[in-house]
Amino acid sequence: MIRKPSNTSKLMYLIVSTIFLIYFNLYCSTYFSSISQDPLLFIPGLKLNYMENTGAAFSILQDYKILLIAFGIVAIGLILWYTIKNISELTMKNMFLVALLITGVGCNMYERIAFGFVRDYFELTFINFPVFNISDIFINISVIVIMIMLFNKNYSKK
Repeated sequence: MIRKPSNTSKLMYLIVSTIFLIYFNLYCSTYFSSISQDPLLFIPGLKLNYMENTGAAFSILQDYKILLIAFGIVAIGLILWYTIKNISELTMKNMFLVALLITGVGCNMYERIAFGFVRDYFELTFINFPVFNISDIFINISVIVIMIMLFNKNYSKK
């Protein structure tokens, strides 16, 4: 019989995953932004092109640093509140997605506080798309997978 993980195990998994992902994210951001001062092709369709973004997604809210930091704090607070409130219903996969989302929001927020901007460095060459970073990837992956899981859960109830 497979035993369900305890709430303490889930919380520890969330903490350890978040710490690992933060380290990975900040290490990659430092590495990629240091080697991409001159645009160079990374892999086909993707080039490293360092940019400093003072806004949010697609450069909206340009130069609204305090508002974006406040939004990040509120977002992380709400995510943690929801996670702790519903921890018994969440799976380890859910906890990893929460860690991914917290890391993405938190690392972008850290860069805004530390540097006054977010370091973006991945540029898609096959479409016209904004330059982005690892935090953006973490946020998008976690949100898309959470939305799919919610859709499947709601769809299967019918």
